[in-house]
Amino acid sequence: MKVAIFSTQSYDREFFNAVNADFGHELLYLEPALTANTAVLATGCDAVCVFVNDLVDAATLTVLHESGIRTVVLRCAGFNQVDLITAKNLNISVFRVPSYSPEAVAEHAVAMIMTLNRKTHKAYNRIREGNFSLERLTGFNLYGKKVGLIGLGQIGLAFAKIMHGFGTAVYAYDPVVTAVPSYIQLVDYDQLVTTADIISIHCPLNEMTRHMINQESFDKMKDGVMLINTSRGAILDSNDAIEALKKGKLGYLGIDVYEQEEKLFFRDLSESLIADEQILRLMSFPNVLITAHQGFFTTEALREIAGTTLQNLTDAENGKTNQNQL
Repeated sequence: MKVAIFSTQSYDREFFNAVNADFGHELLYLEPALTANTAVLATGCDAVCVFVNDLVDAATLTVLHESGIRTVVLRCAGFNQVDLITAKNLNISVFRVPSYSPEAVAEHAVAMIMTLNRKTHKAYNRIREGNFSLERLTGFNLYGKKVGLIGLGQIGLAFAKIMHGFGTAVYAYDPVVTAVPSYIQLVDYDQLVTTADIISIHCPLNEMTRHMINQESFDKMKDGVMLINTSRGAILDSNDAIEALKKGKLGYLGIDVYEQEEKLFFRDLSESLIADEQILRLMSFPNVLITAHQGFFTTEALREIAGTTLQNLTDAENGKTNQNQL
């Protein structure tokens, strides 16, 4: 199967080429993101492969359909960027990678917690400048703290297991989960946001979760709470987060995702003028840590993403369905 892979980076080519030796698909790597305007680049292909910030809306799907594309494979777990109703109406099959390495994202969330808490990023920069002072580097023990999880999928469960190992009390909110390990206490949303010292988001983005963390949520939280988001940017209302930071309600904020990240992330903008005032404001706070959607970025995860994506293509080519089809 000939596949146009949009939003390609060097590591995509490296891992897909290596794993494709076992599959034999024809891979066409394209740097632009997929939109209705760039979909024409897939002309002559049988399928397209997309990532988190590609736009697979009705207009894009229509162009793909007119070009003969009947398969869309996502090399990610989230699928909020895809118009599934239009895809079904156009008889376009959509596959995703529901699980590649839950531990990769969970461990990144923990890394953000530890960095914000113990200020290792600031200590690193100080030492490089010959400043060995410990002033303003005070952290806190994780042991005994109350950690709240929003979402208990595979990533949430992996994160909960790690935090339990730190000796924290683990609370979780997930409206569709009823059975959990004994060290997790299921609570409702209000109890979680009012109880937790640290809140970590691990739920998908949909109409129910869009801007779930907003001013109303912040008003209920403890003063100085730590909030971590490694899920999807739009779950957090960034404007409300900025206000919570200014008031001191948010003591720490770590985000690996951002609502407008498609204009920024996965690009080198070091020589450019960044016009996004919202992210510039977030970057100005000393208690905010931003990473550019790298939670998934481990060797194990990249290999698994490539393998599952290419298997999805093989199944689609052979007319088979599998558990990854949406």
